[in-house]
This record gives sequence, structure tokens and C-alpha cells, in this order.
Amino acid sequence: MAKATKKQALGRGLSALLQETPNINSASDKNADKLIGSIIEIELSSIDVNPFQPRTYFDEESLVELANSIKELGVIQPITVRKMEGNQFQLVSGERRFRASKLIGNTTIPAYIRIANDQEMLEMALVENIQRKNLDPIEVALSYQRLIDEIKLTQEELSTRVGKKRSTVTNYLRLLKLDPILQTGMRDGFISMGHGRAMINVENTEDQLAIYERILREELSVRQTEDLVKNLKSGPVSKPKAKQIPDFVKNNIKPLSDFFGQKITVNMSSNGKGKISIPFNSEEDFNRIKNLLK
Repeated sequence: MAKATKKQALGRGLSALLQETPNINSASDKNADKLIGSIIEIELSSIDVNPFQPRTYFDEESLVELANSIKELGVIQPITVRKMEGNQFQLVSGERRFRASKLIGNTTIPAYIRIANDQEMLEMALVENIQRKNLDPIEVALSYQRLIDEIKLTQEELSTRVGKKRSTVTNYLRLLKLDPILQTGMRDGFISMGHGRAMINVENTEDQLAIYERILREELSVRQTEDLVKNLKSGPVSKPKAKQIPDFVKNNIKPLSDFFGQKITVNMSSNGKGKISIPFNSEEDFNRIKNLLK
């Protein structure tokens, strides 16, 4: 991609400005206004990754696909960086593009310059993380809570920053009141956010876990779960009687779980028919299991 700036009039002057202003770390610093909004080609070696990046896992297969696309078409959307001391920069967003460019041996990358202090960096990283489509409800809730705790935002301010209704923000945050076992079940996809919301007003942990167990055993819908919670006032939730699983199934659950690398579950009906469920954590994990089945 050709080198460019937001305003071509900056030309060589921008490079000189980068050299002359080593300590621009906030939008209020001297000459910050001349850097904000500029897009330049930056050496990959002069860019450090974002220490506030909430995302820790990058799918290798999709990274290779992106690298091949960059090799053919170049980096279509510039990454965003903040100015550090000297000619060093730090990633604000675009770590997949950054990693993919390094993967194919590129030495430079187009970058949009931002000015931000550490608090602003954390806020931008968290807000960008929330906008991702493949986050589970607990990840979103935890990001919301970090913005409230570490950036000192009210729920009203938070809803404005992330572009969500305040009621939506509140519903996510309330999920963090659930027992950690239920939160883990939501993160692993065993129950939905709707199931979680239905159990929020159940204060007794034992009752929460009993309902959770029934959801899994009986594959209850959100509506059925809501009805179960409503009926809780008439008495404690009874734990369902475990269905008798024959030895030929019971003795093979662990070997099958070891083979697939996931704890499988087996459900059986009274007529002897059954169903094996194999959980997966990502597209990569799904493809791994698929290959095992071939």
C-alpha cells in the first residue's frame, strides 16, 4: 500500500514532527493535534503490542487466511497505534492485521495515529473488545465491569460509550451475580444468556445449581426455565432422578472423553435410545473433533 497521510500537505513534515516530539502521550500534550488523524507507513519493528488487549487467543487458521489476503491485496484498513517515546508506537487496535503482516514477512504497515494515555488505551481496548461479535455473554459482562471499575464510568456513561441501551448493559452486568459454575456454563455454551437472566433473581446458590442441573438434564428452554423459577416460591427445586445408564455406556464415557479431548455427555431414554453430546470451544476445536471422526 502506498505511503499516505490524512493530509498530504504534512508530507515530510510529519516524520520531522515524530522525531521532535518524543513525549506525546496524551491529546493535551504539545503538537498532539498535528499528529492525531495522520495515517503513515510504520516499521513493524517499531510497534509494540497493546498490554491492555483483552483478547488473548488468535485462531491460527484464520490468521493464515488473513495473511494470504494481505499478501494479495495489501492491508486495506490501517491499524491504529498510539505515539510513544522516540519513534516507538503501541498498538491500539488491529493486532490480527499486525500479526498477519509479520507472518508474510512485511516490514511496514499503514497505521492511523492516535494520542492516548494508559487509561484511554485501556478504555479503547475494552470498547473494541466488546464490539466483537463472537464474545460470550460473560466476556462482555466482565469488559463492562472493568470499564466501570477501572475507567470510573457510570452505567449511563458506559451505555453511551459502547452504543448500547442502559437496560442492555444492566442485564449483562447482572450475570456476574450468578454462581461461577453457571457463569462457566454460559461461557462454554451449555446455557444461553436467556437461561442466565432467568436465574438472576434466585438468591440461593443451591437452588441456582439445582435449576442449572435440570436445564442440562432435561434440555429446558429459556421459557421452561423461567416457569421453573416462578414455581420456586412454592418450594425448593427438586433435583431430577438420574436415569439409569447401562454399564456398556457408563464404562465407555471416560475413554470417549479422552479420545475427543472433551468431557462428553450421554443421555438415554426409557426405550434404550440415547444421544452422545461432544462440546467444542471454538471453530478450531470443532475442526479438530471433525478430523478425529474421519
